Amino acid sequence: MRIGLPKEIKNHEYRVGLVPSSVNELVAHGHEVAVETHAGYDIGLNDDHYQAAGANILPGPEEVFSFADMIIKVKEPQPVEISRLRPGQILFTYLHLAPDLEQTRGLINSGCTAIAYETVTDAYCHLPLLVPMSEVAGRMSIHAGAHCLEKAQGGNGMLLGGVPGVPAANVVILGGGVVGANAARMAIGLQAKVSIFDVSLYKLYKLDMNFGSTLNTIFATRDAVEEYVLNADLVIGAVLVTGATAPKLITRKIVSQMKRGSVLVDVAIDQGGCFETSRPTTHANPTYVIEDVVHYCVANMPGAVARTSTFALNNATLPFTLALANKGLRQAMLDNEYLRKGLNIYKRQVTYKAVAEAHGLAFTPVEEALQL
Repeated sequence: MRIGLPKEIKNHEYRVGLVPSSVNELVAHGHEVAVETHAGYDIGLNDDHYQAAGANILPGPEEVFSFADMIIKVKEPQPVEISRLRPGQILFTYLHLAPDLEQTRGLINSGCTAIAYETVTDAYCHLPLLVPMSEVAGRMSIHAGAHCLEKAQGGNGMLLGGVPGVPAANVVILGGGVVGANAARMAIGLQAKVSIFDVSLYKLYKLDMNFGSTLNTIFATRDAVEEYVLNADLVIGAVLVTGATAPKLITRKIVSQMKRGSVLVDVAIDQGGCFETSRPTTHANPTYVIEDVVHYCVANMPGAVARTSTFALNNATLPFTLALANKGLRQAMLDNEYLRKGLNIYKRQVTYKAVAEAHGLAFTPVEEALQL
């Protein structure tokens, strides 16, 4: 199979879909790999590293898209990239289609086969291709929130962990999954007062066993969430409904009643955000203020630590990339029910139910679309 790696073009996005060692594995299995020049330059992966691994270096994205049977990316394709896709071409990347009708329609009209990292599952009902970036984003959310609390950034001027004789900040985390657990770990390490909410008693039990009395675990009811959010200095939105639009847990009314200079970090923004006042921001302009509350809603948070994120992502995606390349789409999907969960669009059909429901589009089950 011919595999293409274009340079990412989203604002301040420096991750790449394949590192040289992944290219080497693909070439060793008999595949051809083309890499856009300077695709990994910003994180220290030079063209000569890719050439040594067996890749061909091409001068621009047009050549890469024209060459490839399968495109490997990190972030969702931008409109100019969608225009380069062709019928039958495989796109394997993060998509986050549920809150993005424009992208969904573009991919449908292109005729490509779109496989989303974030909806591939495993035998434990986990999301193995989302977990590495969720770990990064969860840890970064506390870094970002602590910075936003600084007075010069619009915050209330609190040091997250306080100092002897001065109280630490109150951190509230909405969601006890991978993002929430990693956020809690970082916040506790900085000696903040941390409370975490979830509707799963099992998740709360695991968190309690892991963190003990350093973490306050609370079952998520509307009243409890509102009470704690109104007293919070930093709120982390870490909720996830696989492949679907994130629920709006915090209304504008609640935001208007929060402490002046408090901070909201919406890690769920890729799926539409879990605060009613959230809108996507970029690393170039990461924050805005509504109702005297600082909002940090960067849609590609792990891109800020692009080298770490790239290698972590490749560790997870490479086995699936190899399966698609070695077996072809249909056989790979037939052999792996968990990879099938990643298929969102095929032959102009929406094959992921939550995406179809989000946009009022017709839904075709994967098995029916592939005639498995």
